[in-house]
Amino acid sequence: MITEETYTLTNGVEIPKLALGTWMIPDDEVAAAVRAAIDLGYRHIDTAQAYQNERGVGEGVRTSGVGRDELFITTKLAAEAKTYDEAAAAIEDSLVALGVEVIDLMLIHSPQPWRHFGGDDRFAEGNRAAWRALEDAYRAGKLGAIGVSNFQRVDVENLLEGCRTAPMVNQVLAHISNLPTVLIEFSQAQGMLVEAYSPIAHGELMKNDQVTAMAERYGVSVPQLAIRFTLELGLLPLPKTTKPAHMKNNAAVDFEIRPEDLDVLKNLPPIEGYGEHSEIPVFAVNG
Repeated sequence: MITEETYTLTNGVEIPKLALGTWMIPDDEVAAAVRAAIDLGYRHIDTAQAYQNERGVGEGVRTSGVGRDELFITTKLAAEAKTYDEAAAAIEDSLVALGVEVIDLMLIHSPQPWRHFGGDDRFAEGNRAAWRALEDAYRAGKLGAIGVSNFQRVDVENLLEGCRTAPMVNQVLAHISNLPTVLIEFSQAQGMLVEAYSPIAHGELMKNDQVTAMAERYGVSVPQLAIRFTLELGLLPLPKTTKPAHMKNNAAVDFEIRPEDLDVLKNLPPIEGYGEHSEIPVFAVNG
């Protein structure tokens, strides 16, 4: 089962290959989703300060019946925290909200505050300050691993120029028909594991005739094909759902995509948009 498999980060930490995404799951509902996922074998839960559900994720972990040492929690530093003090305080806030002594992985959610996302200002100095706070928390044993999210090459290089600890992860928007190949290859060349959020494109892939036809040929669902696609590329997918049936389906990806079909999926034209999510910065820019 894919839920039992792991990647290994540059610091030797093992990270489960499949995570439950919790974006837009309300705090008072997320604990049940986390428990359901863990009951089905998931061992990696992804949240963020911006999701406003860290408390509920922590509750789900504590009440899951599975030991904390068997579970991997990822959270993300608010994109607006661009000073050392703001970032350091926010890290402590996440530890308290989650109710844990150690966060397994913490990422800077975005190189730019959301209201400036896609603009010319890359907030280089602010990102270096936030990164120093993550480095210090990592060295203090409060964080098991550290990384970034939505960082382009220029943003990663900005950190690499003066960091003590290089980023171990870059979490980006990546799925069939929207594959930032150059960024993925650059990140991987730096030793970073690339995580793929929205691997099913918020369901938009279900509308693609080529994708649905290929899924039918393999005898799998479109989400299964999309998740397997990211795994074939060495990425870590983070499908989000609250429904146990979908969680189970998303984890049943023990099949291989033939090389010729993988090439077809890599080269599909971009989807036209992300429906109701198209106004959200990361999807408006990339969609």
